[in-house]
Amino acid sequence: MTDLLYSEAETDLRAAVRSLLSDHADPAALVAGAAESGSPYDVGLWKALASGIGAAGLLVPEKLGGQGAGHREAAVVLEELGRSVAPAPYLTSSVVATEVLLALGDDVGEATALLGDLAAGRRTAVAALPLSAAADGPLPGGTERVTGVADAVRADVFLVLRSDGLYLLERSGVSVEPQTALDLTRPPAAVTPGTAGTRIADREAGEAAVRRGLLAGAGLLASEQLGVAEWCLEETVRHTRERHQFNRPVGSFQALKHRMAQLWLEVVSARAAARAAADALATGSPDAAVAVAVAQAYCSGAAVHAAEECVQLHGGIGMTWEHPAHLYLKRAKADEIALGTPGLHKEALAALVDLPAP
Repeated sequence: MTDLLYSEAETDLRAAVRSLLSDHADPAALVAGAAESGSPYDVGLWKALASGIGAAGLLVPEKLGGQGAGHREAAVVLEELGRSVAPAPYLTSSVVATEVLLALGDDVGEATALLGDLAAGRRTAVAALPLSAAADGPLPGGTERVTGVADAVRADVFLVLRSDGLYLLERSGVSVEPQTALDLTRPPAAVTPGTAGTRIADREAGEAAVRRGLLAGAGLLASEQLGVAEWCLEETVRHTRERHQFNRPVGSFQALKHRMAQLWLEVVSARAAARAAADALATGSPDAAVAVAVAQAYCSGAAVHAAEECVQLHGGIGMTWEHPAHLYLKRAKADEIALGTPGLHKEALAALVDLPAP
């Protein structure tokens, strides 16, 4: 049976991550500093999150140097990262790349060695794929230039899928060109892999591993979108309680009550969908692909709607660069096309449940 509730361990993990992020990744500070600088990553934040708390190794078994936890715990971390729009390569390195390597098994020495480094936070890795790549979509097969690779600007290792297999390439073996970012906290880059590298799987096994990584990434991305939506709703409610017009809080106006009540319903539904996807991935459910498709089809829109309402219901201040609302809107919009658009996930869901096309 699917368990949507948070365990005591997950609640404790949330408290630890939230406390850490409140010290290192305050959204207002991001606006004023790092996010505008073109180099948003905070090495101290990543070290504390990855090795201090051990979040980077949640999906990695203990025998390989990880925490031996699972997708539910990783989902909690991503919820908190979404709430703070923290510029950390957790989704790309600790989820997608880690899942790709785990899918290859324990007998690939180079992969298991890299997993230990990723779990300890000593290195980060990304798959040389556009952030928009979907688990059931087309994948590259050569050494061509790939655009829109999230977190590539700080990655140490790249997973490159070629026509003859899956390769590990050190940063020195690829060309990385930063690109203009919509989401200032997750900058993309164009990656041109070199011809060198270490082959760790043939094409069939490598492609299956990459698709597993993309599926897990999409499922846990829903938790990040949930975190974005939760912050936007809470901040909007707080602001409308404090902002007064006609000698009364604007949040007491009936029209605004209705809009925030609708947002609350969407956030609650998004939480159920995101938790179901995380639980299905954690338990290896045969319906994991269905749960992921449902979560992405719903949570993407919920996060965007919550962020749009946050900007609008803050009035003039919500339109300013100094207020962090725009960071959440940009993260929500970027996440909407990440790892498959809602439309693609709806099509995948229709095929999975044998729903005929119109």
